[in-house]
Amino acid sequence: MPKYLVQANYTAEGLKGLMKDKGSGRQAAVSKAITSLGGKLEAFYYSFGETDAVLIVDLPDNVSAAAMSLQVCASGLAATKTTPLLTVAEIDQALQKSVEYRPPGR
Repeated sequence: MPKYLVQANYTAEGLKGLMKDKGSGRQAAVSKAITSLGGKLEAFYYSFGETDAVLIVDLPDNVSAAAMSLQVCASGLAATKTTPLLTVAEIDQALQKSVEYRPPGR
């Protein structure tokens, strides 16, 4: 199952919700949402600085990842950045492919 790195940032109103639900409450809600899409929450961390929360999730496909992102962002209480993660084996496979590419200006 594909893995994704999800970086989330709360709005001020979203942070009020976090204070009410607590971190464990938000983790449970996010895990339930991911499970409803046929996925699994592998890791959930809070951080400070540029990003409020960092997650590693397994989801069946890009459509499921987009559905999760759209639902979270539509709430207006958090914004996400979702990055597909590739395994070492997948990178090795990509390196085996031949690509006919001409760099700009060459």
